[in-house]
Amino acid sequence: MTEQHSTTEAPRQVFLVGLTTNNGSFNYEIEELGNLAKANNLEPVETFTQKLERPNPALYFGKGKVEELAEAVKTYDVDMIIANDELSPSQIRNLEKETNVTVVDRTGLILDIFAQRAQTKEAKLQVQLARLQYQLPRLRTSMSVSLDQQTGAGGGGFTSRGAGETKLEESRRRITAQMVHIRQDLASLTKSDTTRTVRRNSNDLANVALVGYTNAGKSTLMNRLLKRFGVGADTDTSKQVFEKNMLFATLNTTVRQLTLPDKKQFLLSDTVGFVSKLPHNLVAAFKSTLQEAASADLLLQVVDVSDDHYKEMMATTEATLAEVGIHDIPMITIYNKADRTELTYPELSGENAITISALDTASQDALITLIKQQIFKDVTTVKLHVPFDKGGISAKLAANHTFITEDYDEHGSLITVELSQLERELFKEYII
Repeated sequence: MTEQHSTTEAPRQVFLVGLTTNNGSFNYEIEELGNLAKANNLEPVETFTQKLERPNPALYFGKGKVEELAEAVKTYDVDMIIANDELSPSQIRNLEKETNVTVVDRTGLILDIFAQRAQTKEAKLQVQLARLQYQLPRLRTSMSVSLDQQTGAGGGGFTSRGAGETKLEESRRRITAQMVHIRQDLASLTKSDTTRTVRRNSNDLANVALVGYTNAGKSTLMNRLLKRFGVGADTDTSKQVFEKNMLFATLNTTVRQLTLPDKKQFLLSDTVGFVSKLPHNLVAAFKSTLQEAASADLLLQVVDVSDDHYKEMMATTEATLAEVGIHDIPMITIYNKADRTELTYPELSGENAITISALDTASQDALITLIKQQIFKDVTTVKLHVPFDKGGISAKLAANHTFITEDYDEHGSLITVELSQLERELFKEYII
């Protein structure tokens, strides 16, 4: 595993703030906001909430609550407030003026995490573009100063912000020019990615993509399957994917080929995890990151069934898939981390759902069986007669299939084997 995320810097203490409004999932969202903060080396020390029908257009909170917040800032000696919603530029400016600390909204926090996690050139460009789009109307906020210094420099995070400011008009011109160049670079990269995907699909290997909420166990499951069925992954850790108990541990999409004991093969891809209230500016970044899922033959939605909010997480996953244009692809729902619950595992729940623990070999086997039932539906058992002078055909079949039976007559080999529709067409002259 070549990707690493670590820091020796002490976490920066922050306040979390949010409006309950009429949102029934507020407790879940504020808990997630705290986890997002921790993923960015920030330590929430207190949470402030207020029930309002709608956010105050000037201050987000009501005036009295803002005064309470300003007093608490002095008491706790924190220098950052993180809001659960996306704030307008004026709300950020006014809150910063009233509290004398940096105000970061949920969108800014997620963008900052993405900037630090992005590894590939395309991911970095997509996140940089999203940050610039977000930054443009917020050039007079202290958050913008942080974003301005990080943009194009690999991202330093709110945790390592320096001093400095740019002139407003100069900043606007520079940001607009950067956005134009990034869009041009992304257009050329997208063309290359499409070419690679077409080339890989021409190999007639089914593509299975892991999707789901961030930290649901997708990378853990992929690594366990790779260790057993991936070529060389049992001894070469560079073929595995980064896994850590942290939101957005990785943003990379990794594609690996699995070869099962019966020689059946398919591609397995691990995609970026989802999160509720995904910033609109990051939807494009998700589209590029989820390219493998969009072209998949089967989706595996991994769900942390041990989390009390797993149903909300499933709704978030399905809504995000719809938002990035992924429709009508067969899906298996994997209720993972059952070892942390009282649930029995592995256990099937109909033909498209299974309860497992990714760490359990029996669970892995049951999942593989379910995957095979889905992606090899067009496989049919056929009998072939391959003449002796066509030994290359027999060798090719043996390299990719386990023969059910093999016999001989005076003219050639009699082989019983399972073939896909494409293979049946390829070897049709030998089928008897």
